[in-house]
Amino acid sequence: MQFNKLGGSDLSVSDICLGTMTWGIQNTQQDADEQLAMAIEHGVNFIDTAEMYPVPPNDKTYGDTERILGNWLARNQSSRDSLVIMTKVAGSGLSYIREGGPITASAVETALNDSLSRLNTDYVDVYQLHWPNRVTPHFGKHWPDRTNPTKIDKQQEIDGMRDILTGIKQALDTGKIRHWGLSDDTPWGIHTFLTLCKEMNIPLPVSIQNEFSLLHLKDWPYLIEMCALENIAYLPWSPLATGMLSGKYMNGDRPKGSRWTLVQRQGLFRDKEPAREATARYVEIAKRAKITPSQLALAWCKQVPGVTSTIIGATTTNQLAENLSAFSLNLDESTLKQIGEVVRRHPLGY
Repeated sequence: MQFNKLGGSDLSVSDICLGTMTWGIQNTQQDADEQLAMAIEHGVNFIDTAEMYPVPPNDKTYGDTERILGNWLARNQSSRDSLVIMTKVAGSGLSYIREGGPITASAVETALNDSLSRLNTDYVDVYQLHWPNRVTPHFGKHWPDRTNPTKIDKQQEIDGMRDILTGIKQALDTGKIRHWGLSDDTPWGIHTFLTLCKEMNIPLPVSIQNEFSLLHLKDWPYLIEMCALENIAYLPWSPLATGMLSGKYMNGDRPKGSRWTLVQRQGLFRDKEPAREATARYVEIAKRAKITPSQLALAWCKQVPGVTSTIIGATTTNQLAENLSAFSLNLDESTLKQIGEVVRRHPLGY
């Protein structure tokens, strides 16, 4: 296992981060315990969760992923200080979470206290803003007909960010969080938070996690360049494009229990012809390299300059073992060249 410094923090994190968002719908407590045991045995010390999880998000299971992780922590208290645990405050749009309201200082305080209770811990290593209050080019809104930045009230957004930072500072001052970070944000969002932090004398964000994979390269190189130069760890989520890059959804297949068989998760905006064509090519490249398509996608993601740690998830221990093994692989020049040819043809599969 390789370890990297998490942005401007004092934390050293494994280049694999264990994602947990399937825990509570696709995975049970026992499944989660087994995944944690396997990940830790392989040297993983980095775990990501969120108050909104599991997915698909709904009011009946809201918070259950944190509860499952918290149940494990209650039984393994001696392991807490050796782990780097991240969670997130949900943004607006979910009526059962603070009546669907935006992230504010008050929301940060309420959400953080609830997360700490569910997690059975006194502190969170990295507390993240799950998505911005404004509409941003994430979750399929990266095409011109989906997002209109000219409609954003800049001053209103900046005022909202200042308010959020007062809540972050309080959490830092009380020791409830060690560091904070962003998720699903943009270069403007990063820049504005950096400016406001310096203005308000608040510690800078140490990380950002955004969707990034062989089918979704919109952050390369501009946002990743900013992260590298501003010492902000870049953490890709969905490096397998919700499982599409494993090849299991090819030819219209929908394996029982897979994410795309769940309500609201049937490919979402990802099941598009360019993505299907690119996936077929990547499956062929993986076969020639004598590795699995998932291992190809994850090994590629690891070697992208600027990537600090890649967030992976699994619904079975066999999948997790396959994914973990990808990070010990080094793709040769021939394989990287073949991947590059597909990337140039399909830089945005969806």
